[in-house]
Amino acid sequence: MPPQTVGNIGLFYVCYRLSRMGWNVLPTSRNAKGVDLIIYSNDAKRTHTIQVKALSKRYPAPLGASLDNLIADFVVVCTHVVKPGTEPACFVLKSKEVRDLAVVNEKDEKKSYWLQPKQYAVDKFRDKWSRIGNG
Repeated sequence: MPPQTVGNIGLFYVCYRLSRMGWNVLPTSRNAKGVDLIIYSNDAKRTHTIQVKALSKRYPAPLGASLDNLIADFVVVCTHVVKPGTEPACFVLKSKEVRDLAVVNEKDEKKSYWLQPKQYAVDKFRDKWSRIGNG
C-alpha cells in the first residue's frame, strides 16, 4: 500500500479515537511541517497538538533529520494500520519521551532519528489514550 495511504489510515484512525473521547479534532495540511492534529475540548479551554506516525507493520518510526521537528505535545505511533480484520495498535507518548528514546543513524555524514519498536511498543504506552485525557 502506498505510504501516503498508510499515513492517512493512521491519521484518521487517531482522529476517530480522539473524537470518541470528546475532543474536537482538526487535521492539519498533509505533508506540511509541524503537527498533524490540533485537538481542543468542548469548552475550548484545553488544547493539545499531536504528531501521528502510521506504520503498516511493527517497524521503527522515522523521526526525521532533527529532533527539533518534534514540536507536538504528543506522538501517537500506530502500527499494523493495514492489517485486515484488526484495529491498529497505538502507542501514546509525550514528545519528551520520544526525544529521550530516539536513536540516531548516521550514513554518508547525514543523521536520521528513529524510534525503535522495543522503545515504543511497550505496555507503558500501548493504548494509553488516557494520557491525553477526555475532551
